[in-house]
Amino acid sequence: MLELFRKHDKETAKEYAYRVIKNNIMILNLKPDDLINESELANSLNLSRTPIREVIMKLKAEKLIQVKPQVGTFVSHIDLNLIKEALFMRYTLEQEVLREACINFKEENLLEMEKNLYMQKMLFNKKDSLLEFHELDNEFHKLLFQGVNKVNVWEAISTISTHYKRIRIIEQKENNNYSVINHHEAYIDIIKNKKSDKIEELIYAHLKSPESKWYKIIENNPEIQKYMINYN
Repeated sequence: MLELFRKHDKETAKEYAYRVIKNNIMILNLKPDDLINESELANSLNLSRTPIREVIMKLKAEKLIQVKPQVGTFVSHIDLNLIKEALFMRYTLEQEVLREACINFKEENLLEMEKNLYMQKMLFNKKDSLLEFHELDNEFHKLLFQGVNKVNVWEAISTISTHYKRIRIIEQKENNNYSVINHHEAYIDIIKNKKSDKIEELIYAHLKSPESKWYKIIENNPEIQKYMINYN
């Protein structure tokens, strides 16, 4: 059954449908190889099939849904190759953005990052806050890119990062998020105090180091292995 979420202020019905369906895929409520039934989704979300079809096409472009001709429409498997590509792109570009932030960074963005971090800490012990925390995490990094006028770079990273985000959510289910919070505190400290010599170490710890945890989770969980492609 589709899990519904609170509708955001000013969110259109189609935007809400997109967020609900996508989030259900991300948290594995809709699992890889599950059949996508447009009529059932339309009924669950109280929409006609036309906006649902548009949402499905958008999710197909994000590689979260695949259409098998004359068979049906299904949730995509988690592609390890797409994860590696997204990680490479983000790991490479985020270092450069953080270096630029040490030279010149918008004060309002730094303030918003601090507010965001405060909210992350508030969510740390809150039950069933995984998606909310994940959204705050993404917003934190978006603010970093915005602070050096690189928001389009962040959007490009986000476009190819859907499978990367899927594995991160799986990993965050298994482990608490306090290391993420500690790393985000270090981001703010680096920007405030222009500690460019600490960037490479932090970016490795924050982005590359969790990769070993992903593989461990996959290796120890036959169910997760069934959801993967290009693994082994």
